[in-house]
Amino acid sequence: MDSFRFRSYSGGTSTASETDHHQFGLLIPTISRKYRSLSFDSGLRLIVSLSDNQRIESPTRRLVMSSSVPNSENRKIVTGPAGYILEDVPHFTDDFPNAPTYPNPLQDNAAYSVVKQYFVDEDDTVPQKIVVHPDSPRGTHFRRAGPRQRVYFESDDVLACIVTCGGLCPGLNTVIREIVCGLSYMYGVKRILGIDGGYRGFYARNTIHLDIKTVNDIHRSGGTILGTSRGGHNTTKIVDSIQDRGINQVYIIGGDGSQKGAAAIFEEIRRRGLKVAVAGIPKTIDNDIPIIDRSFGFDTAVEEAQRAINAAHVEATSFENGIGLVKLMGRYSGFIAMYATLASRDVDCCLIPESPFFLEGPGGLFEFIDKRLKESGHMVIVIAEGAGQDLLSESIEESKTLKDASGNKLLQDVGLWISQRIKDHFAKKMTLNLKYIDPTYMIRAVPSNASDNVCCTLLAQSAVHGVMAGYNGFTVGLVNGRHTYIPFYRITEKQNKVVITDRMWARLLSSTNQPSFMRQDRSESNQKAGEAGTMEW
Repeated sequence: MDSFRFRSYSGGTSTASETDHHQFGLLIPTISRKYRSLSFDSGLRLIVSLSDNQRIESPTRRLVMSSSVPNSENRKIVTGPAGYILEDVPHFTDDFPNAPTYPNPLQDNAAYSVVKQYFVDEDDTVPQKIVVHPDSPRGTHFRRAGPRQRVYFESDDVLACIVTCGGLCPGLNTVIREIVCGLSYMYGVKRILGIDGGYRGFYARNTIHLDIKTVNDIHRSGGTILGTSRGGHNTTKIVDSIQDRGINQVYIIGGDGSQKGAAAIFEEIRRRGLKVAVAGIPKTIDNDIPIIDRSFGFDTAVEEAQRAINAAHVEATSFENGIGLVKLMGRYSGFIAMYATLASRDVDCCLIPESPFFLEGPGGLFEFIDKRLKESGHMVIVIAEGAGQDLLSESIEESKTLKDASGNKLLQDVGLWISQRIKDHFAKKMTLNLKYIDPTYMIRAVPSNASDNVCCTLLAQSAVHGVMAGYNGFTVGLVNGRHTYIPFYRITEKQNKVVITDRMWARLLSSTNQPSFMRQDRSESNQKAGEAGTMEW
């Protein structure tokens, strides 16, 4: 912003100098850190949202600053030519326009001094959608993650904290380790705290001192050395604790519920005018967080699920009319079940929450089981924990309103229920040998594999780079192979789910040769609604 010098005043206009106007086009991402919203109109006039009505004018484009804010969340949206949209994240200069900056310590770091163009350009953004037509708009972009040339924290002034929230997931310890190592090795930060036991640990428990020696080998173990819990989020108490302890960097590792909590913490910190950065690292073993390519721990979960499927296959093939039934994680999204099925090639039927099924009658599950047993003599079924919940007994009516501490609806055990229904249905027809395997907690508790370890490292380092560069109120995530800073609201606005009209689900159906389980009496209406994606089941 310093290179684009202008003076402005309410209700008037001013003109930038001729020596500066040529740089204006390169400054848009930099300017977007400081203002609520920017956009180009049809005349290439840049619209900038501020708290005051102001007008400024350059030789090539005129800036109109108005008090309008897109919505109550103060979203920073930049729109440009050819349908370009940048969904930007908050920055310290939004609230502290005169905040001092310092040279990035990485420029003197021996490990990085030989790397060309290590610092990320301010103009770099990453598109959300990469498959486009020649006449398609450029679409939504996110700010590219990585180190900047200037930082907004001096190393000796940093007091960082790390908290893990929600259920367990492979890779938690690796993320903790790499945040500590990134802060210590890359930025020379010495004071790092671990919050014990999730969100409630901010106000109900002691902290844990973290350093290189403490975290050196923790990636070899599953779980989290900090402990975790569901619920316990009290925004006021948490921010009081952050303020009282003098913490100025907060790293929150958790799923969509935890990221909503992180957003609330950020907003309260901003309301109080505290110079504290809040960054989220998305954690969900179900891979149900939107926007991002995948979440850490997912690859490990799919790999570990193979062990259960292999065991089910051995059991099924060793007995006459053998059925191996495996229940995998997937409360609302069936990604683990789908990918584990595709990887295995031994699965005959995969049932997920996004694709409802029915049991009896033509085209139902029981008919398919009978057919497959007559053809092959055995069968392997994989079912996600959230599948078939609408088919369970009346006991589900009693628990529809029951939720866990994180606000998730309590699910009935569909694995046990469907195992019994299969046994009861075939009891008078044939002798079944059904083996039910539930590896849920075994999968959650293992350490991350090599692929997820790399993923955890890059996520952690990207979060550290973003915070040190002054970005705030963001979640770091992989978008089309590039790490980005994503606003909290985009991560929490909906869940990522398997699209059963997508080619990946078609690949699974061709692999298992299972039917779609679409009810025949609804096929006509589905044919009409198919293109709109509103099929009935």
